[in-house]
Amino acid sequence: MLSAVFEEDFLGFSYGFRPKRSQHDALDALIVGISSRKVNFILDADIRSFFTEVSQQWVVRFLEHRIGDTRTLRLVQKWLRAGVLEDGIVTIEEKGTGQGSVISPLLANVYLHYVFDLWAERWRRREAAGDMIMVRYADDLVVGFQHEHDARRFWDAMRKRLREFSLSLHPDKTRLIEFGRFAAQNCKKRGLAKPETFTFLGFVLICGTTRNGKFLLRRKSRRDRMRAKLREIKEELRRRMHRPIPETGKWLAQVVSGFQAYHAVPTNSAAIGAFRYRIIGLWHRVLCRRSQKGRLVWQRMTKLADEFLPKPHVLHPWPSTRFAVRHPR
Repeated sequence: MLSAVFEEDFLGFSYGFRPKRSQHDALDALIVGISSRKVNFILDADIRSFFTEVSQQWVVRFLEHRIGDTRTLRLVQKWLRAGVLEDGIVTIEEKGTGQGSVISPLLANVYLHYVFDLWAERWRRREAAGDMIMVRYADDLVVGFQHEHDARRFWDAMRKRLREFSLSLHPDKTRLIEFGRFAAQNCKKRGLAKPETFTFLGFVLICGTTRNGKFLLRRKSRRDRMRAKLREIKEELRRRMHRPIPETGKWLAQVVSGFQAYHAVPTNSAAIGAFRYRIIGLWHRVLCRRSQKGRLVWQRMTKLADEFLPKPHVLHPWPSTRFAVRHPR
């Protein structure tokens, strides 16, 4: 019920934990905004420990601003005070929305709607001297600016705004970089190699060019996340070492399909191909260790991979194509 009420109020650049909006929709909006608007600087902001630092008093006040039913408000307050059961001990926190709770994403969106979204939209209309774009997915914020002085003024103002509501920006993960259609040319004039990159929703965003020399915003899977996933698969393969090959093959097919369902975007073909190749290598190593005598030749291994593992191919359309379908205006 709360979701249906607040869904009418949430702004368009908010994408996290909302119906009919996914991570790829947020990525499409960001890429289309950088590619089509006058964006020369990117503020990659990270709120420090957001879900554990949220003020519960402010959460209730924000809900009271929109909800008049005292019974609903009382239920939410009980939810916030329910605590967490860990090792047989219940701990009740005075801050945070209770991570793992089904209402936690909605309360986080409500909190940032009043703390950041409405304020940032007003700042864009009244304070910005140039073009400006914003995309927010939960507590991940990316703001693009035409002018550097706008970006620095917004950064200072946002720091003060969050401090008023018991939040703060992570000093090491929040940074302002030059990024956009003309970033490569500007870096070359200053003697720098390439523009900096930033990460958003599991991808590294890179300023690139097409074969014709036009600007192309490339996406590449984060290397640290891929390595962590491969380590998990390696441990699971060890536990499944003596299971039947078809059973393990079907499980690995689900793993590869799940990875491709999210990461198989344009400009990321190399990463999804490398992920599949590394899984074949891990599976081959485990099969060779099943017996001291048995060695599986690589030709046989490639046949097993072709039989069970899906081939790497791009599943998602180009961001501009899908964004035009979702937002025909």
